[in-house]
Amino acid sequence: MLIIMTSILSADEAEVLAEKIVNARLAACVQILPQIKSVYIWEGKTQKEQEHLLLIKTLSEKYEELREFIVANHSYEVPEIVAINAEKVSYRYLSWMKELLG
Repeated sequence: MLIIMTSILSADEAEVLAEKIVNARLAACVQILPQIKSVYIWEGKTQKEQEHLLLIKTLSEKYEELREFIVANHSYEVPEIVAINAEKVSYRYLSWMKELLG
């Protein structure tokens, strides 16, 4: 199982992207975290933005298709796409994911 993180500017945009991902069966679940503050450098300047973080739960074999989907459907020119491998996942949760995304 992978947990993919991506951040996005608004709650509405986050919800739309999350629904698209789940409806395309690229992830079993997407959690939208409440507003966070991101500080980063873009085009040579320090930026500060209020964003929402999406935690996208998927299977390893869905990564490439999901990555391409996020790039195509995200409003950012360079969206954050970070994958974390979940070493331990409950059997029932993983079984549900495999059944849903299989």
